[in-house]
Amino acid sequence: MEKVTININGADYSAEVEPRLLLVHFIRENANLTGTHVGCDTTSCGACTILLDGKPVKSCTMFAVQANGKHLTTVEGLAQNGKLSPVQEGFHEKHGLQCGFCTPGMMLTSVAFLKKNPNPTEGEIRWAISGNLCRCTGYVNIVEAVKYAAEKMKESNQ
Repeated sequence: MEKVTININGADYSAEVEPRLLLVHFIRENANLTGTHVGCDTTSCGACTILLDGKPVKSCTMFAVQANGKHLTTVEGLAQNGKLSPVQEGFHEKHGLQCGFCTPGMMLTSVAFLKKNPNPTEGEIRWAISGNLCRCTGYVNIVEAVKYAAEKMKESNQ
């Protein structure tokens, strides 16, 4: 067993864990944050995507011990002071979800992408989310949601 302390959405979570415990299971079972989904366990679907020190990471193939001392953001950490983030608002306004299983990973990938590229083209958005699979929507509304978020973020920076 190894003791880990991981900062998730601004709060520290500590536990004694098996070295083989996957980060996604630490998030869901130790921190009780169930917005991070377990999909394929092979990094193929992106449902488990979180931000690790601001970078999108698929938490289903990373060990919790590797995140010891790091800062994570999950979908639960996107809203601030009861206000949706621009990406969350975009997914709501543009109907960027259907069943919602891929949504947390899509949102976190989009947040990191928009920080790097605040004025993306449709092609750049599609490339950015290409590691996250959606079986319901056909991606059209997801792309529109990310465009919406980019515009909203530009407006708030003026």
